[in-house]
Amino acid sequence: MRTHYCGQLRAEQVGKTVTLFGWVDRRRDHGGVIFLDLRDRTGISQIVSDPERTPDSCEIAGDLRNEYVVKVTGRVTKRPDESLNPRIPTGEVEIYADQIELLNAVRKQLPFQVSTSETESVREDLRLKYRYLDLRRERMAKNLQLRHQVIQSIRRFLEDQEGFIEVETPMLTRSTPEGARDYLVPSRVNPGEFYALPQSPQLFKQLLMVSGVDRYYQIARCFRDEDLRADRQPEFTQLDMEMSFMNQAEILELNESLVCHIFKQIKGIDLPRPFPRLTYAEAMDRYGSDKPDTRYDLELVDVSDLMQDSGFKVFSGAIASGGIVKVLPIPGGNDAISNVRIKPGGDLFKEASDVGAKGLAYIRVREDGEIDTIGAIKDNLSEAQKQELLQRTGAQAGSLLLFGAGDTPTVNKTLDRLRQVIARELGLIDSEKINLLWVTEFPMFEWNADEKRLEALHHPFTAPYPEDAHDLKNARAEAYDLVFNGFEVGGGSRRIYQPDLQQQVFEAIGLSTEEAHNKFGFLLEAFEYGTPPHGGIAYGLDRLVMLLAGEESIRDAIAFPKTQQARCLLTNAPSEVDTKQLKELHIAKIEKPGK
Repeated sequence: MRTHYCGQLRAEQVGKTVTLFGWVDRRRDHGGVIFLDLRDRTGISQIVSDPERTPDSCEIAGDLRNEYVVKVTGRVTKRPDESLNPRIPTGEVEIYADQIELLNAVRKQLPFQVSTSETESVREDLRLKYRYLDLRRERMAKNLQLRHQVIQSIRRFLEDQEGFIEVETPMLTRSTPEGARDYLVPSRVNPGEFYALPQSPQLFKQLLMVSGVDRYYQIARCFRDEDLRADRQPEFTQLDMEMSFMNQAEILELNESLVCHIFKQIKGIDLPRPFPRLTYAEAMDRYGSDKPDTRYDLELVDVSDLMQDSGFKVFSGAIASGGIVKVLPIPGGNDAISNVRIKPGGDLFKEASDVGAKGLAYIRVREDGEIDTIGAIKDNLSEAQKQELLQRTGAQAGSLLLFGAGDTPTVNKTLDRLRQVIARELGLIDSEKINLLWVTEFPMFEWNADEKRLEALHHPFTAPYPEDAHDLKNARAEAYDLVFNGFEVGGGSRRIYQPDLQQQVFEAIGLSTEEAHNKFGFLLEAFEYGTPPHGGIAYGLDRLVMLLAGEESIRDAIAFPKTQQARCLLTNAPSEVDTKQLKELHIAKIEKPGK
């Protein structure tokens, strides 16, 4: 039987006989004395097979190779001073192997090196195809351990300290396509009808509040059939929470305590409280984003009032059309950023055009404090306007001012993108810094230009501030997002719990009474039976682990992720299915044109 894991052995075990199981990470032959690094999920122990001290293990030790699976029984011995290895926790000891048993060999050439001693860079598609090997490697093994520890700390806090109950909600539910696309599941026993995989447990957790559960949480699997990015997956995991009889301040306070608990348990860091707060309007005004990275400055400055009467038609025309003019001031930008990069064909121009901007205007502040530019900006500014511009932006000699002019969403997206790109390039981001903040007071709705209607900015179950309820279309929502170094890691709101108000919100987003009752009648009916005030939040667990692990892709925080094309390279899913299965489900397959 196993007595210890490989990473557990220390000097206190010297003299004891132990039995370990694991994989051969590395094998070294020093003149007949064989050294093996034995690896399991906890770490590495050095195994020694010596012809004189441990003759019974020598023959098999000589035949072992990387990734062979073995059982080792031997005595823990203190390493000689010259061979101590302070880089690993077990570096003070080694095990003289009395017995080595080969449990399984490697029968094919490894697609890449697994050993912790190798620094080989492996293509991601290869890592995902052979994910079971990738998960043996130190980086991914640590990430999985970290993920487990985060979930463990969440459970202990919510259950042991705050009295939450974990409740599982259905995976097969009704399609309510208000938001991302649903993954649909055909019902064999109900021909022509479909379930949907949940985009979130939103409706069920609200029904649990109606049920009197009071404090609910779940480590919930969720599914969204949407376009993917580095921090998105078609199936993902979230920490889902809902609470009755708590106002917004109480919900935020409890969640700050939870996040501080996670950071203390996982990273040993005491986060300062309370977390800073920005309203949605403040965040968009100062950063052009509702998830700003506040580890560095580079704040935006609105100069619309200064430019509305400007002779520069790009600016005055944008304002006259209901748009804005904003500036991104970059201290020292004159030396760091050339004109070529800002003009058409340059990389910064491309970053701007990718989010809808038609161009970039700019001003450089010379060493004598005068402004310099290419084009008509300078010629159409009075001396007073120039001085006011320099004062508002805090521009000094050597500063570069990048302008965005146009409709508000495009200007904000453009300058937000440039702000991030330039901050990375100039080394303004302290990777060791942890900035958490709440963004609050989101608008209830945003305009969907394609469908020519309002849609809920978060979801249609979000409550308006009571003082705004008389004008829902312009109301602020009791919604809040938690932002961690420029990433939204959690979001929630206080919920609507009165059926008449919920019906008004459905009407605002264009759902008729009949459509609302068809899709959400069960919820509206439940609200008729005494529903408590309630609110909640959901955290993107994969994204949170990604950030805590210092990874750049959410795929490195998930054991078996999909690619950006929503494919599993390991199992080759999705795949075609047998015609017989389709017939049982009453589904006809439509061939693609030209196939």
